[in-house]
Amino acid sequence: MASGLVWSGRMPPSPDPSGLTQEILLRAYASVLRARALDDRRFVLNRAGKLAFIISPRGHEVAQVAAITALEPGRDRFCLYYRNFAAALACGFTPEELMLSAFARAADPSSGGRQTPGNFGSRRRGVVIGSSTVGPQIPKAAGIGLALKWKGEGALCYVSFGEGATSQGDFHEGVNFAALHRCPVIFFCENNHWAISVPQELQVAGPGVAERAAGYGIPGTRVAGDDFFAVHAAVAEAARRARAGEGPSLIEAQVYRLQSHSTDDDQRAYRDPVELANEAGKDPIPKMRQDLIARGWLTDEVDEQLRREVGEEVDRATEAAEAAPEPDASTLTRHVYADA
Repeated sequence: MASGLVWSGRMPPSPDPSGLTQEILLRAYASVLRARALDDRRFVLNRAGKLAFIISPRGHEVAQVAAITALEPGRDRFCLYYRNFAAALACGFTPEELMLSAFARAADPSSGGRQTPGNFGSRRRGVVIGSSTVGPQIPKAAGIGLALKWKGEGALCYVSFGEGATSQGDFHEGVNFAALHRCPVIFFCENNHWAISVPQELQVAGPGVAERAAGYGIPGTRVAGDDFFAVHAAVAEAARRARAGEGPSLIEAQVYRLQSHSTDDDQRAYRDPVELANEAGKDPIPKMRQDLIARGWLTDEVDEQLRREVGEEVDRATEAAEAAPEPDASTLTRHVYADA
């Protein structure tokens, strides 16, 4: 939560039965706003020729932050995929760190400017660095889950991916392995119904992703990705099972992709204009805002303060990252070839 934020209502609301409190929810909401503000800024910088490539989390932010809020960054392990910009913030990445990655600066904490932005990595936060290919994080998470089971410390591994990844062999091998060995893994599918330009009906056989869990004898849950409380509850239950030794779970969060697949893509070339217009009104952030206000967790005054503070953070992060040094060309082959 932004510094200095205070409740401006007559009486703070009581804790939610799930354990959610005002402080936790406002911190989560701030992460959602921060992700959107950073995404807007990155898009402008890309169009200005200052950033080469970005993948937008627009439409996924609420589901991502709700999921991470139900877990324990620093204790649990996270195998995030390239659209998990909001999830990375919820795991503890700062706006400046993510902007350093976007600018490919030497101080980028994930890879020193070597990875495509969106391949997050942080040892101290338990975030295992990703890959730009589709799905390799899934069997990786199963193996990490087995190691965590052997260690017996009650930690789990959370792995995220889009529905397109569930057509990969990596998905089936990873889920099968984790189910066989009852590994503490949460498989979290962010289903935005488009695998780049391929619609779900041409990508996923059957009614959806959640039903695939039955083939491996594990629970499969479908949840509205724009409902913070529903996603949080689903992930919290999966975490309870994992920590209790009951094995993995598969969650399918139904979200909307409110931007093209990436800045190198134009979804207007393959999506129906009517569909795009309808989805434009399904932004999950206004819904989260209204849900928080309706439950007594947020006021207009606090919302305005959060947005102002987030905007200032983004300005500072952009200035710092743009001014940061680029990687030294002499280090080009580091981590590529064995050092002499």
